Amino acid sequence: MSTVFQAPSGSPLRTVLGYAAMLFGAALLFLWIRGAGGSLVAPAPAGPVQFGSGGASVQGSEPLLHLLLALAVILVTSRALGSLFKLFHQPPVIGEVVAGILLGPSLLGLVAPGLSQVLLPAAIAPSLGLLAQIGVILFMFLVGLELDTATLRHGSHATVAVSHASIVVPFLLGSAMALFLYPRLSTSDVPFPVFALFMGISISVTAFPVLARILTDQGMQKTPLGVVALTCASIDDVTAWCLLAFVVGVVESEANGAALTVILTAAYVAFVLLALRPLLARLVRSVERAGAVSQGVVATLVVGLLLSALVTEAIGIHALFGAFLFGAVIPHDSLVAREMARRLRDLVVILLLPAFFAFTGLRTQIGLVRGWEQWAICGLIILVACLGKFGGTLAAARFTGLSWREGSALGILMNTRGLMELIVLNIGLDLKVLSPTLFAMLVIMAVVTTLMTTPILHLLLGRGGRGERGSGRPEDGHETAVA
Repeated sequence: MSTVFQAPSGSPLRTVLGYAAMLFGAALLFLWIRGAGGSLVAPAPAGPVQFGSGGASVQGSEPLLHLLLALAVILVTSRALGSLFKLFHQPPVIGEVVAGILLGPSLLGLVAPGLSQVLLPAAIAPSLGLLAQIGVILFMFLVGLELDTATLRHGSHATVAVSHASIVVPFLLGSAMALFLYPRLSTSDVPFPVFALFMGISISVTAFPVLARILTDQGMQKTPLGVVALTCASIDDVTAWCLLAFVVGVVESEANGAALTVILTAAYVAFVLLALRPLLARLVRSVERAGAVSQGVVATLVVGLLLSALVTEAIGIHALFGAFLFGAVIPHDSLVAREMARRLRDLVVILLLPAFFAFTGLRTQIGLVRGWEQWAICGLIILVACLGKFGGTLAAARFTGLSWREGSALGILMNTRGLMELIVLNIGLDLKVLSPTLFAMLVIMAVVTTLMTTPILHLLLGRGGRGERGSGRPEDGHETAVA
């Protein structure tokens, strides 16, 4: 026999009188406790801080207040500019990148230094930097999670040739350009081979998530041209991150020898592929049978992500590589991958990545690029970046049988850099391989090369975004909404 709970009833006057009596009794009891404790004596303070002199809680609240205000400003500005860029058929992520630059010393700090000091004071840079690093680590996990590794294994010979050409040619041009840039924009403490390697990587990066977003916006993600572009960009990403891991390992381990870093990296990659991937596959199968991803599974994967990032950071090849590798060994079309991406994407894209863009903007000082000579060098960097990506891709595409129009469209798509380039550049600045001036030039190059993608693609293929063979049967591709 079940009973139904009934709310107590009573007159309003009785309730008010009872409430007043409770408060009065509590006040009398506290006054008695206060009187009884007046004669008690506590030990003398151990430290120099005295009562009422501004303790840690008061001082610690200032950075938090500034950080909360800064995050609110960053979020509003990035969303506004992202929506504005979307109106001009540009990926919203580019508007968010520009928002980060505008909030830094390149504009706000220049025209309104007082307001800039209030909204984004220098004191919050360390906290913002930590948030940015966490955001990028989670972002690289998402990129790995949504990477279709089957396309890497089963890509056609033509696709492999195009992807390799789109890496090798710009890498060589960027390395050659280092001969000109090193005596002008570097310092003697940076070894030239490291500088040349890093310039090659900076020029050869393709932003796979931004490219996928452009293809999705154009309805091209499942056309033959779109599938080739996504496959090439996937191979480019993996190759570029392996090269970056090698260079970072060389820079970080000069004292102990780069050979040890390479051996440890190879051992960890083998461990992930041979030991960890089967365990994750078993976890994925159990989740598929259960039909739901529990919080325990999510917690397990997040711990695995953090440990993988921790291991690669300890090895000396950066935490990003570990996050990317851990995500890549989880089947991209599984329930686990889809659910993890769904739960993390909004937090990463809406809050943490804009924090990374703002942190990058605080470090980007376009005013350091002064005079016609330095602006000419900046233009040269943009030209070499475009010639390397577009030219290498077009030549390989023509060699493998694609038409001039499709090869040109593929070259323009592979010239997209965006967010991935900013991640590489920030690593270079942290390692002191890039000077602040060269960093600013390369940030400008990343923005310009990404901005030109959609307009030129429209000129080549029209608003419909279809290539000459685009009316054929759609092939299996994959989308991403990370960026």
